[in-house]
Amino acid sequence: MRKSHPLRRVVLATAATVSGIVLLLSLKPASDPGAAQAAGAGAQAQEAAQGGAGAVVSGTMTGDAAQTQYGAVQVRITVVANKITKAEAVQAPKGGTSDQKTALAVPKLNADVVAKQSANVDTVSGATYTSEGYKKSLQSAIDKANASAGSGQGQGSGSAQASGPFTGDAVQTQYGPVQVRITVAGGKITKAEAVQAPKGGTSDQKTQLSVPKLNQEAVAAGSADIDSVSGATYTSEGYKKSLQSALDKAKAGGGAASGSGSGSGNAGSGAAQAKTVTGAVAQTQYGPVQVRITVAGKKITKAEAVQAPKGGTSDQKTQLSVPKLNQEAVAAGSADIDSVSGATYTSEGYKKSLQSALDQVGG
Repeated sequence: MRKSHPLRRVVLATAATVSGIVLLLSLKPASDPGAAQAAGAGAQAQEAAQGGAGAVVSGTMTGDAAQTQYGAVQVRITVVANKITKAEAVQAPKGGTSDQKTALAVPKLNADVVAKQSANVDTVSGATYTSEGYKKSLQSAIDKANASAGSGQGQGSGSAQASGPFTGDAVQTQYGPVQVRITVAGGKITKAEAVQAPKGGTSDQKTQLSVPKLNQEAVAAGSADIDSVSGATYTSEGYKKSLQSALDKAKAGGGAASGSGSGSGNAGSGAAQAKTVTGAVAQTQYGPVQVRITVAGKKITKAEAVQAPKGGTSDQKTQLSVPKLNQEAVAAGSADIDSVSGATYTSEGYKKSLQSALDQVGG
């Protein structure tokens, strides 16, 4: 019998060992599960915040209000190209010690959201209820981003496809209602104005200070994601809520006549037959204003005030303002016209009644 060579036995043993290692490697998972989970957690959270894999989401999303033991918490996020670029609490507990806790917690939570790109943010010590409410509302906003990704739309952004003026809902504040009207053209906000704002006492100064700045910010940002004006917090918050409502109407309208009095005259039908409509009476400090318009071929061909303030200096103001307002209405084809200097109340009443007439034509 032939004896095996010792060197040959060594070679065969080495080959068998190598083959075994290769087999074990082929059966092992491509990556360690624990490591994959740790490495992928942030990516999964970010994907959720970004509206889903492969979807490009941009816009402003406001989460549902989360009720807590000390008050409601509501979060708004701004998403740009699938990243959360800003987070803010549009509602948070107020009054007593809640003011301190909100001031402590909310800035930290906002920063944590942008850093982590998800609702997996740390609870702020000493503000547990606010933190939990914040996270719930934040998750709701992220869910809306996911939903908008599926529909291919960003929620509440200034990129609404509708064109024309859109008036947001009136928002009640501690000092009076705030209501915003925007003009959208080519998917952009071209003009923003407050048709209602707090008046009387110090409110006049705060309104004069804040509203022009807020108007400019709305046009520049193209969304309701704008900064509050220092010293006019309540007015600013009311403005932003009404602005968001106007943007929602622009988005929902999609070019429809609802919520607007667009430059097309909102005639609704393509008929060229003239139609005369009288707007609702708008009560002003000096008397009622009511406007009647004639629309033909989707254009305002005539505008007139069937009621206007009378008596004393009101006669002069009415004679000064109404002809100009009539001309502006025909030229603009909408209620988005400038107030006449020296006749502010008459002008505002005129525009409200004019908008009412346009809404009737559109309906």
